[in-house]
Amino acid sequence: MSQTVLAVHNLVYSYTKESNVLSEITFDIKAGDRVALMGATGSGKSTLLENLIGLKQPKSGKILINNIHVEPENFAEVRRHIGFGFQDANDQLFMPTILEDITFGPRNYGVPNAVAIDKARHLLAEFGLEAFERRSAHELSGGQRRLAALAAILVLEPDILILDEPTTGLDPAWRRKLAQVLLNWRGKALLVASHDLHWLARVTQRALVLYGGKIAIDGEIQPLLKDAQRLDSLGLPVDW
Repeated sequence: MSQTVLAVHNLVYSYTKESNVLSEITFDIKAGDRVALMGATGSGKSTLLENLIGLKQPKSGKILINNIHVEPENFAEVRRHIGFGFQDANDQLFMPTILEDITFGPRNYGVPNAVAIDKARHLLAEFGLEAFERRSAHELSGGQRRLAALAAILVLEPDILILDEPTTGLDPAWRRKLAQVLLNWRGKALLVASHDLHWLARVTQRALVLYGGKIAIDGEIQPLLKDAQRLDSLGLPVDW
């Protein structure tokens, strides 16, 4: 039986005391799972992801990453296991050059500079960005920034990769390149929130659908994407 790497039990989250944004959220992700988090705008996808890494605190419920409770006293340890990609790649690229962006994390964890640079250059070559290592983020295209931000995450070798709307603003060629990178990644589990349903079908096998603040669907993504009527009822018209 596969190891459970992420477990959420009866999570409840609210911005106010009156109403819950997320209610009774329960699911497990096991080693080898590649999961799509789907839902209409405002369904709580980003809020759920931010709860998973401790950026937001649930009102009640439990979250475990590799059997570690996601609680303030454990945040540093939890975040060693998770790579998190924000919606805006610029939120993760802040150094003078892309090479410095990618080596920042390892050096912050005490990895020798030469080793950090070697790892960064390996990823830059894998992503086709080796010619841009001395450029700053604002000199790169949207697709190049997205891959550079992903390299800055993967250089830390996380067990679990969580991405929030990673294809936003990308043209088809860069969406394909990003899919190839993720399909080649060999970590334990992938969780991706996106409205890009056809792209999700290429990089994930399982879908979690948020609707009304709860998990409305937890099942295989391919049959779900063939059920246009059901998707439409969940605010996810597949052909638009």
